[in-house]
Amino acid sequence: MNSSFDPAIRQVPAGRILAWLAAGWHDLMANPIPGLAYGLLFGIGGDLILLASLGRPHLFTAALSGFFLLAPLLAVGLYELSRQRAAGVRPTFIESLRAFRGNGRSIALFGLLLGAIALIWERSSAIGFSLLGGSAGVNVKQFIVQAVANSDNSPFLILWFVLGGMLALATYALSVVSVPLMLDRDAHVVTAIQASLKAFFGNPLTLLLWAATIVVLTLFGFATLLFGLVVIMPVLGHASWHAYRDLVK
Repeated sequence: MNSSFDPAIRQVPAGRILAWLAAGWHDLMANPIPGLAYGLLFGIGGDLILLASLGRPHLFTAALSGFFLLAPLLAVGLYELSRQRAAGVRPTFIESLRAFRGNGRSIALFGLLLGAIALIWERSSAIGFSLLGGSAGVNVKQFIVQAVANSDNSPFLILWFVLGGMLALATYALSVVSVPLMLDRDAHVVTAIQASLKAFFGNPLTLLLWAATIVVLTLFGFATLLFGLVVIMPVLGHASWHAYRDLVK
């Protein structure tokens, strides 16, 4: 495990986002079976989120947020597929899973950090929804309409969205290049997080636009009854690898 090097960060224009998506698509098309297998797993995971949160709005919001929080970790296999393709290799789905063994300790520690953040958000959401009058047995749409219609809830809803947004932004800054760096260069988890923060603060506009692109495309995948996730998530995973390669020297 390499904890002694300090990765240099490049300044990358926002126009590169389209190039990342194009490269992600090309990676998927070059080795579609393992990539789509990961996409299917994302789709199944999305289905489970929706099924588990029926009639439980706070679980829906927490699970959906957790999906975004944990996505960088879940995409390790996709990063490995892109990494191997650059080396002229086309690994199978099973072979790509070996990526977790290379620097497993740091990746696992980072996974625990993301899991802790997701748990904090879930508990915060549960408390917040209970303060809004409870949500058991109410569908998500009905609860949101009721909460928004009550003007007394407005300050709390604003605070809840602001806190959630700040937590999501902080998590994104911590993870934008962390996992690819741990995979590619055997970086220690602390080194990877520091590099991710440097990349984010060195390229705020580009990476905020990239975050917005990820959110919009992922929500589109959910809106297509999760069928879209089967293709969208592999493309985003591969594209995130190319974003990392642009950002870190």
